[in-house]
Amino acid sequence: MKKVLWSFVFVLSFFIFPFTNASAASNEQQLVKEIKGIIEENYVGTIHGDLQKAKTIPEIIEMLDPYSTYFTKTEFEEFINSIELSTIGIGVIIEEHEDGIHILQVFENSGAFDAGVVAGDTIIAINGKSVAGSSTQEASSLLVGDENTKIEVTLRHADGTTSTSTITRKKFSLPNVESGLLFGNVGYIAMSSFSEDGAKLVKDALIQLQQRGATSFILDLQNNGGGYVTTAQEITGLFPKAKIAFLLEEAHASYKVRAVNQNEKFPADTRILVNRYSASASEMLAATLQDQKSAILYGETTYGKGCMQGFFELQDGSYLKLTIGNFTGPLGKTINEVGVKPNIQTKTAPIFQAHYDAIKAQYTNYKELASLKNVSDTKNLTVKVPSSLSSQMSEDKIQLIALGGNEVPITAKVDGLSLNITPSKPLTPGREYMLLAHPKAQKANKAQQGFYLRITTTKK
Repeated sequence: MKKVLWSFVFVLSFFIFPFTNASAASNEQQLVKEIKGIIEENYVGTIHGDLQKAKTIPEIIEMLDPYSTYFTKTEFEEFINSIELSTIGIGVIIEEHEDGIHILQVFENSGAFDAGVVAGDTIIAINGKSVAGSSTQEASSLLVGDENTKIEVTLRHADGTTSTSTITRKKFSLPNVESGLLFGNVGYIAMSSFSEDGAKLVKDALIQLQQRGATSFILDLQNNGGGYVTTAQEITGLFPKAKIAFLLEEAHASYKVRAVNQNEKFPADTRILVNRYSASASEMLAATLQDQKSAILYGETTYGKGCMQGFFELQDGSYLKLTIGNFTGPLGKTINEVGVKPNIQTKTAPIFQAHYDAIKAQYTNYKELASLKNVSDTKNLTVKVPSSLSSQMSEDKIQLIALGGNEVPITAKVDGLSLNITPSKPLTPGREYMLLAHPKAQKANKAQQGFYLRITTTKK
């Protein structure tokens, strides 16, 4: 019997594989006995029923928590492929929607991409059958399949029209870690899954961004449902002062698990982005960094899966995924069914606030002016400037930054106490920006002071 520590929950992905009992009938009773023994020895949670009276694997699984399940050998391989972001499907990321299944993202060169599907479309039927009210798990079981097989998908588009397309399933791997350099030498790293190589990918991105000049960082764990516990331990070791990866309470013992120390480190003011779909290993990392003051959390309270699963290989090569413990950060605050509350809660995309704060930290002697909210004119902006600052403005030292991105080309004109800004292209509705005005002198002092402010455009 082989056990692998695991902490994962799928939320927005079509990679979820529902439980199916594929064990041969002749072998099931022996498997039932083996599974019962594993549960009695290792399970942490409530058993809803009389375990000893259960005669089939589905009966047993029904008695356990939602995170414990059984996989045939094939299903287990598919599950592992999903963590490594390698699968066969139509190539979309989805979430539940009252009218069907909402498409959040379409991947290039996928079957969906080739068929003209775009983010924002809603799947309302698959193979002619309505999926209204379906869960992502139920839809996923229909969207995945063998390579080069076809599926008929009916879509409702953003303009209200509908269409039906035949989409070919393809095998592909998704990028797990994506990175880029934002304005102000802010390194941005987004991680989709705690895959086996996840820590190495994050570390490589950290090094590459430092080589490009990054001096501060944002690590995005939004919509990350978790994965390997060892990966969380390794990533924790990339942060200063983070010595402990998590506390674990198992059936018969409690442990303090140390982080895996790394020779590269994120800065102490690194900002972590989380949302309601950040779960399991994401919450493990967020909680331990918050408890040890090794990073600043932005966003909204996380999913609330503070339990850990172990994979037990059974005699016939199938697997039991079983909840074996509850984890917390070093301070012991409950995560399971509660979640991790960020240091800075945001009502809009947390990348906007995190990037704004990262830039702001570089100009501590500049003055912050009142924000411009709900700006409807995206072609021209007018900023009223205090008289104490207006004489210090220089039209060639005004910058407009798309938060979460880079500088926007503009034309600036100083008109008395007003600063008129004309972007080269209309600003994006619902986006947030930062206006940064440097003083005429190279170095700001009491006589020469720059300023900045935040700008929010109205959503359509």
